Amino acid sequence: MVDALAVLGGYLLGSLPFGFWLVHLFRGEDVRTQGSGNVGATNVFRVYGRRLGVAVALLDMSKGFAAALLGLAVGGALVGVLAGAAAMLGHARPVFLRFQKGGKMVATAGGAAFALAPLAALSCLVIWLGVFVVSRYASLASIVTALALPLVTWLYGYEWPVVVFTVAGAGAIVALHHRNIRRLFAGTEHRFELRRPRRA
Repeated sequence: MVDALAVLGGYLLGSLPFGFWLVHLFRGEDVRTQGSGNVGATNVFRVYGRRLGVAVALLDMSKGFAAALLGLAVGGALVGVLAGAAAMLGHARPVFLRFQKGGKMVATAGGAAFALAPLAALSCLVIWLGVFVVSRYASLASIVTALALPLVTWLYGYEWPVVVFTVAGAGAIVALHHRNIRRLFAGTEHRFELRRPRRA
């Protein structure tokens, strides 16, 4: 019962739509009507600038981290994995937004990975930054990092539930980026700008 409550708590933590809340609070707008329509950090950064984007990214990471850490404390690696996965599901389909589309789980998955496999997560953060700096495509950086995480986790020798979590998480993240992949091949994907774009 305690394990199940930890997983449920992970889902509820993941469902906290910080991108929606912060944009509504500070800009009085619905982020779902802007840009890609996602409530994740990338869309917030792209549309509303660095301050809100970074804040949302850190908050989205923190809820994945907290969920996985709670599971680890309650029931070890397996429950930590299930709670982290539940947080990712909550971010993608948040109950607080009536199960409508949320974000693409990258920051939340990263936070969970930092709790479950900190060395692997730190290595993948370096990979993400490297790909992003070179390409300026946040989607490409996220896809490459997601694919690298299972291998890096296995190389560091983490427990099998954690490795399975990274494989499943990578598959989910890549699947959620299917439109981005098509745009990358077509040469129409949005190239990220660090400066906030001017809005009419």
